[in-house]
Amino acid sequence: MASLTLQGATSGQVELTVPAVAGSNVLTIPAATGTVVLTAEANTFTAGQRGEITTLTDAANIATNLADSNNFTVTLGGNRTLDNPTNIVAGQSGSIFIVQDGTGSRTLAFGSYWDFAGGTAPTLTTTANAVDRIDYIVRSSTSIHAVFTADYS
Repeated sequence: MASLTLQGATSGQVELTVPAVAGSNVLTIPAATGTVVLTAEANTFTAGQRGEITTLTDAANIATNLADSNNFTVTLGGNRTLDNPTNIVAGQSGSIFIVQDGTGSRTLAFGSYWDFAGGTAPTLTTTANAVDRIDYIVRSSTSIHAVFTADYS
């Protein structure tokens, strides 16, 4: 491991440890008016923060890797199953937009980790091009609490 120590005139000392790799490692520091945010600390943001919406691949079994994003979208081209995600970490939350294709009438089953109020999986809006949303928070490595909102189209 390589180590780099940064010292500020009034803020003490910060140590950044990076793995040694072949080639050049570049650390870009924001402009003097910027702020470096430590993810292990509580932070207050004064500007909007946003995450990308990652498109899931439509297939008979829809795979979701929670390490890829917090927010996802998929357009259903047939009756599908939203499988249990991979890389599940307690505390992660986000949304999944479920879009009917131009035909509509598509259904969606859910893997066993998906927990809905009352223990019942939702019924999608089946109108062509309809948009439904699932908001989720991961409770444990085998339990994802989910809330379904229908028909945003």
